[in-house]
Amino acid sequence: MSVQSIERIFDIIELLSKSRDGMALSDIGRQLDLHKSTVHRLMAVLKERGYIEQHPETSAYRIGPRFIEISSLYLNNLEIKTEAEPYLRELSRTVGQTAFIAVLQDGEVVYIDKYEQYNSLRKYSIIGKRRPLYCTSLGKALLFDKQDEEIRALVRPEQIKRFTPNTVENSETLVEEIHMSRQRGWAVDDQEEESGVQCVGAPVYDYRGHVIAAISVSWRIAETPAAFSEVGPRVVETASAISARLGAPVVKAEPVK
Repeated sequence: MSVQSIERIFDIIELLSKSRDGMALSDIGRQLDLHKSTVHRLMAVLKERGYIEQHPETSAYRIGPRFIEISSLYLNNLEIKTEAEPYLRELSRTVGQTAFIAVLQDGEVVYIDKYEQYNSLRKYSIIGKRRPLYCTSLGKALLFDKQDEEIRALVRPEQIKRFTPNTVENSETLVEEIHMSRQRGWAVDDQEEESGVQCVGAPVYDYRGHVIAAISVSWRIAETPAAFSEVGPRVVETASAISARLGAPVVKAEPVK
């Protein structure tokens, strides 16, 4: 698609965003000084992707539900980062380790922020990075509200790559681990993505009880060894505090037996 076509698509989107009742194809073409065939071709692309829709009675074009989805994701991420910042900063200070926050997107973990014990431009290098669900504590925590079949669909056997000897071998083992992780409130990465690195993660819930993010604490065993049983409850406590800020009931970690 040419740059000119992309610009015309944005012209159409911006025009429709200002129209309360939608617009006819001919009106769009007239206002943007575009040939009817050009408008029709571009509208077909937008309609197929869900960015515009047609009124069932008037056939007028208007902004579609895909924009609502994208806007919601953006606003949720923005709100999560804003609400989570002081809690994650305090968690990092308390345990003396690096803290992360991530969301689930397109079947992968996507980092949206990182907190360390000192200010560093390196924190921005992690934002937007993607990691697998099955071998990270963040990924496992993001699966807490998923049914078994949903987990199997998100993590198919052919997608599993063994990064270390500890990496989970199949989706069934992952499902069993998610069950155990839910019971205690937190998930672990015991050198499953990177040898010598351990992590503890816990989910962040919204007011509907849906997992919308996860937080974690990570450390290198050789430098600062820590115990899952000590860090896990602290991570859950922080995740619960963030969840409460977003309207969710407070969830506490179960005592470690």
